[in-house]
Amino acid sequence: VCIFFFSRVLECQGLPIVNGQCDPYATVTLAGPSRQTKVKKKTNNPHFDEVFYFEVTRPSSYNKKSHFDIEDVDEVDKMEIRVDLWNASNLKFGDEFLGELRLPLKFLRQSSSYEAWYFLQPRDNGNKSLKPDDLGSLRLNVVYTEDHVFSSDYYSPLRDLLLKSADVEPVSASAAHILGEVCREKQEAAIPLVRLFLHYGRIVPFISAIANAEVKRTQDPNTIFRGNSLTSKCIDETMKLAGMHYLQVTLKPIIDEICQVHKTCEIDPVKLKDGENLENNRENLRQYVDRIFTVITKSGVSCPTVMCDIFFSLRESAAKRFQGDLDVRYTAVSSFIFLRFFAPAILSPNLFQLTPHHPDPQTSRTLTLISKTIQTLGSLSKSKSANFKESYMATFYDYFNEQKYADAVKNFLDLISSSGRKDHKSIEQPILLKEGFMIKRAQGRKRFGMKNFKKRWFRLTNHEFTYQKSKGDHPLCSIPIENILAVERLEEESFKMKNMFQVIQPERRVLYIQANNCVEAKDWIDILTKVSQCNKKRLTVYHPSAYLNGHWLCCKATADNTPGCTPCTGGLPANIQLDIDGDRETERIYSLFSLYMPKLEKMQEACGSKSVYDGPEEEEYSTFIIDDPKETYKTLKLIIEGVGTLEQEHAQYKRDKFKKTKYGSQEHPIGDKSFQTYIRQQSEISAHSI
Repeated sequence: VCIFFFSRVLECQGLPIVNGQCDPYATVTLAGPSRQTKVKKKTNNPHFDEVFYFEVTRPSSYNKKSHFDIEDVDEVDKMEIRVDLWNASNLKFGDEFLGELRLPLKFLRQSSSYEAWYFLQPRDNGNKSLKPDDLGSLRLNVVYTEDHVFSSDYYSPLRDLLLKSADVEPVSASAAHILGEVCREKQEAAIPLVRLFLHYGRIVPFISAIANAEVKRTQDPNTIFRGNSLTSKCIDETMKLAGMHYLQVTLKPIIDEICQVHKTCEIDPVKLKDGENLENNRENLRQYVDRIFTVITKSGVSCPTVMCDIFFSLRESAAKRFQGDLDVRYTAVSSFIFLRFFAPAILSPNLFQLTPHHPDPQTSRTLTLISKTIQTLGSLSKSKSANFKESYMATFYDYFNEQKYADAVKNFLDLISSSGRKDHKSIEQPILLKEGFMIKRAQGRKRFGMKNFKKRWFRLTNHEFTYQKSKGDHPLCSIPIENILAVERLEEESFKMKNMFQVIQPERRVLYIQANNCVEAKDWIDILTKVSQCNKKRLTVYHPSAYLNGHWLCCKATADNTPGCTPCTGGLPANIQLDIDGDRETERIYSLFSLYMPKLEKMQEACGSKSVYDGPEEEEYSTFIIDDPKETYKTLKLIIEGVGTLEQEHAQYKRDKFKKTKYGSQEHPIGDKSFQTYIRQQSEISAHSI
């Protein structure tokens, strides 16, 4: 059994003012870690309008921050949603508690949607003399959903229809795209769709299809992927699921330092406190921005493969659509990785599990200034100073008006949008990822000896790894990326040379290379591993030493075709395995289709109207994207049939459940409103039949 809640924190009125200020935020808790809204500055009547999703399920399913296990579904009635209001304080003892609301879930089981105003209450162990109405009030909307998940075979028709969405032409006629069209909020559809497609390994083709369709509808390259479309929400959700570990290893160390050290970084002359120096603050902020910018632009090899594959598709679609704009291939990717991933994580680290609590006001201000600068650096805008409405930000940004920053961003975007893709040749021009002089030696071509080591110019693109005598010469050797089976360090004992690594190819061919230093060796190993990590024939074991004088120096095996003796270290470090229940996600999608059945039927009418009438579109149908009315109608018919079948199964399940249980038993005690509602519905059905 799966039970879903979403709680929308709407607004508050009349919150208390503490020490002359009120910067409120709310935390929402359900049997686990709390979720937090953004801080609203200088108001005791804040408007939040933020939604938080929670799930309760049996302990066999996966565990997430918003996902809690219970042994007995009846325990749900004993649970409660708690909303705490806090004032973000810069005092050492932490934020001030303003009041709380506790809402038992047993009341929500009587109604699918519940919205009301509540007086905030003091804590149970708080100041008992304080009157409840002195704490202000909170408007909260909570929606309760309870899903019964059947075995996998029940969902086959609907699941298969959803999973083939990427192959439907046009994609707007697919079941997944239709779900996005009928849902009230795109995120509502994106959450189960992304999880389902990730589980079955279809997320990249699906997002590629809907992104390509969106790009074709975009007229101005400057507005590409700027709206809250199904594409944007699906990519956001994918980055949240697959990229959380990436954020942890990239940003957490320096975010922790910023929160602990408390350097003053205020650069607005109006906000400077007594004793603060503007130039010192600018230098503190510049150092932080420089460090974060560097860790981000050097993190390409850690970017999860699924994100790289998606960015590749975005880049390719944008480049084909706007061939006259050379920057759009970069902005299509930066609009997600910088604007919707890194910048928000820096701005609100607590929402991305980078910090346990909302930072204090001074640290929050520092992170805001860093986030703004990083976002602008990543945008590659031609007139960056114009992006700031504040003159002090434009002045500060002059520090970064150097070509090296733009080059670093482009190199980073090149790497994360060209790695891990099987069909590299589909891009018109290869992307240069790294080049430079190194010393090489190929095994088995000539007699062993130092004279076989030669200095060559190496060049790596997303298509191939080559070397030539000098830069610009014709390649002497070319290794296609798909032929790189492993890239590993080589023990110094092999040739008595430091900083060596090996590129292993089919048929046991190995290219031995010496880099200029240990840093260069690591960089080459990381980037070669990154671009080849999705090759189907990648090795799992290798020989850390060379084959010399009739045996492998590492394991002493005499046959040159002996399998490796040491596990490969490259692997897929950026691929985080997600434990997702595909049946539960399909059940959630079924519930959404069932909830929005009137819209599905309205969309059917719109298809009929478009098929027979070629004039101006009726206003009530204009909200739907229907590129092919005939194909869309076919899919809608299959969706409605699939939903109808599952509705019958659920109805039968409820009948069987109530038939086997007596009223007054432990399962259905006297006063069980769900049982009474069922009895009343059955009576009405019987009366209607008679």
